[in-house]
Amino acid sequence: MSDQELTLVLVHGAFAESASWNGVIERLGPGYSVVAAANPLRSVTGDAAYVRDVVRGIGGPVVLVGHSYGGMVITEAAAGESAVRALVYVNAFCPHTGESALTLSGKFPGSTLADTLVSYPVATGGNEVAIRQDAFHSQFAADVPDDLAALMARTQRPVTEQALGEGLSTATPPWRSLPTWFVFGDADRNIPVAAHRFMAERAGARGVRDIAGASHAMAVSQPGEVAQSIMEAVHGVAEPS
Repeated sequence: MSDQELTLVLVHGAFAESASWNGVIERLGPGYSVVAAANPLRSVTGDAAYVRDVVRGIGGPVVLVGHSYGGMVITEAAAGESAVRALVYVNAFCPHTGESALTLSGKFPGSTLADTLVSYPVATGGNEVAIRQDAFHSQFAADVPDDLAALMARTQRPVTEQALGEGLSTATPPWRSLPTWFVFGDADRNIPVAAHRFMAERAGARGVRDIAGASHAMAVSQPGEVAQSIMEAVHGVAEPS
């Protein structure tokens, strides 16, 4: 299997959207087949079912890449899917069975996300949350230029409280058998860097990039570092044809 036969499926997290991968896609270049999926951000199981549909529609081997809450989704989506060859976590949650985004973000001190959120009810029940626009830059994207951070604040996708509180349902997390790569920033204010390091070590990551000064939005602020980790994952699982 060559690099070109793999498709990269990029899954954004809460408070972001699929265009947040644009810089990463540009740096990967035309030699890589890439799909940036629009994560519904409604529930772990429902979002994973959607990503699984994307994977099955591709009809070939894939590497799943998740940012933030998207790590919850790719972990659930990869369970039992033989097409998935590797997982890449970008400032992302890598849960064990029963663990949720809320569980993991609170496992170590340091997250300041809760104080920046606004919530409101949704017609399907429960609430969804977003980051206040006046807090978005410092909380989510501190190393992103002001004008771009302001645009990101306006285009952010809210996430339901259900999604953030839902634990991984699969009994055997796929990172136990699939190779994983991690890239994260030590200035992430959503997920403490201690949590990232813990999850990477627990998963036995094949590759780890710990980027000094990088914010939670590192796919935007550090697209080259993210692309490099993805390319390492592709090369790590691809075999000469």
